[in-house]
Amino acid sequence: MKCISVYTKDYEVFSDIYERILELNLAENDETEIDGITVSDAGEIPDDYIEKMRQKPEVAVMRIKKKGVIILQHGEVFEILLPSDEEEGEEDVETA
Repeated sequence: MKCISVYTKDYEVFSDIYERILELNLAENDETEIDGITVSDAGEIPDDYIEKMRQKPEVAVMRIKKKGVIILQHGEVFEILLPSDEEEGEEDVETA
């Protein structure tokens, strides 16, 4: 999964810019600003990262099932975890 980091602790601010973040086409380790909030592409995450983060009591986990998106919130950072292109392709494949 691809990880986009959003540097704010304010959920309302995050919600206001969320759709614009999804429209960005950042390259790995690229960084930009939206309404004064820093947004960066942190690249691909390891498979076990989500499970490790779920174990931590200070981490809030939100899931948007229809899009396959997971949002982690901890400290002053939201992490948007998006299916990578390969994962999206795998979901479209039907097996007989």
